[in-house]
Amino acid sequence: MKKTYIIKDLDCANCAMKIESQLHQIEGVTFAKVDLIKERVYLEGNLEGVETLTLDRIAKSIENDVSIIDIDQDTITHKHSTIELIINIIGVISLTIIIILDILIYRTTTPLWLQIGYAISYVLIGYKVIYKAFTNLFSGRLFDEHFLMTIATLGAFAIGEPIEAIAVMLFYRIGEYLQYRSVRKSRKNIKALMDIKPTIAHLVIRDGEKDIRPEMLLEGDVIMVRPGEKMPVDGHIIQGTTSLDIRHLTGESMPKDVKINDEVISGSINLSGVITVRVDKTYQDSTVAKILQFVESNSAKKAKTEQFITRFANIYTPIVVLLSVILAFAVPGVISLIENTSYVGLLPIYIHRALIFLVISCPCALVLSVPLSFFAGIGASSKHGMLFKSGSDLEILGSIDHFVFDKTGTLTKGVFEVSRIISSRQELTLEIAAHIEHFSNHPIATSIVSAYGKKIDTSKIRDIHEYFGKGVEGYYQNQKVFVGNDKWMEENRIMYSKTGDVGTIIYVAIDRQWVGTIVIKDRIKKTSKILIDYLKMTGKKTTLITGDQDSVGQEVAKELGIDSVHTKCLPQDKVRIVSELAKTEKVLFLGDGINDAPVLTEATLGVAMGGIGSDAAIEASDAVIMNDDPDTLISGLEISKLTKVIVTQNIVMALGIKVIVLLLGTFGIATMWMAIFADVGVSLLAVMNAMRIFKDRH
Repeated sequence: MKKTYIIKDLDCANCAMKIESQLHQIEGVTFAKVDLIKERVYLEGNLEGVETLTLDRIAKSIENDVSIIDIDQDTITHKHSTIELIINIIGVISLTIIIILDILIYRTTTPLWLQIGYAISYVLIGYKVIYKAFTNLFSGRLFDEHFLMTIATLGAFAIGEPIEAIAVMLFYRIGEYLQYRSVRKSRKNIKALMDIKPTIAHLVIRDGEKDIRPEMLLEGDVIMVRPGEKMPVDGHIIQGTTSLDIRHLTGESMPKDVKINDEVISGSINLSGVITVRVDKTYQDSTVAKILQFVESNSAKKAKTEQFITRFANIYTPIVVLLSVILAFAVPGVISLIENTSYVGLLPIYIHRALIFLVISCPCALVLSVPLSFFAGIGASSKHGMLFKSGSDLEILGSIDHFVFDKTGTLTKGVFEVSRIISSRQELTLEIAAHIEHFSNHPIATSIVSAYGKKIDTSKIRDIHEYFGKGVEGYYQNQKVFVGNDKWMEENRIMYSKTGDVGTIIYVAIDRQWVGTIVIKDRIKKTSKILIDYLKMTGKKTTLITGDQDSVGQEVAKELGIDSVHTKCLPQDKVRIVSELAKTEKVLFLGDGINDAPVLTEATLGVAMGGIGSDAAIEASDAVIMNDDPDTLISGLEISKLTKVIVTQNIVMALGIKVIVLLLGTFGIATMWMAIFADVGVSLLAVMNAMRIFKDRH
């Protein structure tokens, strides 16, 4: 059993990790994840006895302001404490007055009442941290950053550095607030990209309109969509014309012009005219619902780097605390023995250095920046028309060795077109074939009629008979006509001229006399060539797998420059080939998402091309390209690489600065101010670096 909850007012990455750890300990819960950016809690297991109130208590035990609620009760707004703000302002004002008095009147000594003043300022500014420290102490969380911060600042008081203690608490609170603002802003940026869910629909009724929720619409209902509104469900236009903004769905920047009988998809934005739309699908089956389902369906899967950081953070803080204790009490003892100096005299110096260790120990920069970077990457990819289920899938894409492609509908348009007519009477050949094929629904027949492009005169046609897998016969202008493949010609003993062209070959004969040959091909997409050229330039292997004849597959592979090709493949053959490749290398399979579900699951990374309309694609694939352009995969690859670079930068920056400050603190060079920067300052830098992923590079 899986269930999702909303978590409110959580802005601390380290707190999210602690809540997640506590949720794992609930009886019946086999998996738990707290998503700081999406504000979601994901649970799996036997959840029948798990109450929301229990989850909320756990969250509040870690962070008092945080709340966990059912997903259908998302009406709670974020809390803003005016009282807390007033107390902080009073604390800062009182601190300023006391420091001025200390400088102007008492330059050499600090009387008791001034020390009391410092203590009051310290409590006013740091009361929230102090309160959390002592409540966490009784909960057994000794390595909580609030407890460590409190011990560090009280230690500063003990060694006669009250201003430094208060300044540390003040700048920690300021940094905490800036981090809160940064997380909120980044969360807003990410949510804006995925904010495609419509909120209202104007149902057309007998005496006007009625505003209802999109979820209440039924198939066949008629709705009105005004300029600036989102399309609530999938449907087709029955009145009006307009332009649609579909950027957040397909990544296409240009508006799409639509008219009567054109299909419109949910989540697109009406830009100009008022249109009336007949509902084709309920909201639950609509494109926007499937996109949101796709994004939410595997959010619990963490990238390997995220998993590493979570494990690292669990051991990092205790190690730093242990080192600080050794530095405070053991190191001065060793030095006093070696140099024959006073242990008591060295103790304050090394306690001060140990306090710096404690301030640095919070792993927020790491815990926050890594998942934020991956989520930013997912958001940026969706902006360009490629959706990933999780940070893990985005991370894997950048390390793929071998790209395997389906042909029809993926690298080709999947629409047959007349490529060439071989005849001395080309117009007559096409005219006859179009009339004879007029009543057939076969894609080949449709392509011939479409190429003819003129009105079909049905009065000239009679006695049409279609023979599956062979062709059609009938009368056109009282002449017996045969249209079909080579087998059809041979069966009717018609002499014809063979062609070396690759494609679907249709022969046309009048009164058993061959008059011409029509070559029909599935056209290769221009963007397919762009993608393959990019992959070749970056040294990646490419393979084409198709059910077509060898000549067709070889021609497509040659034209695009694909390394290897497998033809005449049944679905089970595709699975076997990809499975074999995946044993020795990381394989991506790109297919149309409709009949490729088995092979999509077999690949290291399965990507469905324009397959969001297929339930099988949503279930089987790890990513979906929303438009029909294979080169969208290039944007995904570039964003994957950039995300990996930024994640690496953040890890190196966070650990590097902390290690440097720790070493400086060990030798008495670093101050508390530097320690605060190594904690909160680095967190802010990491967040800002992660947000670079959103920069539009196209």
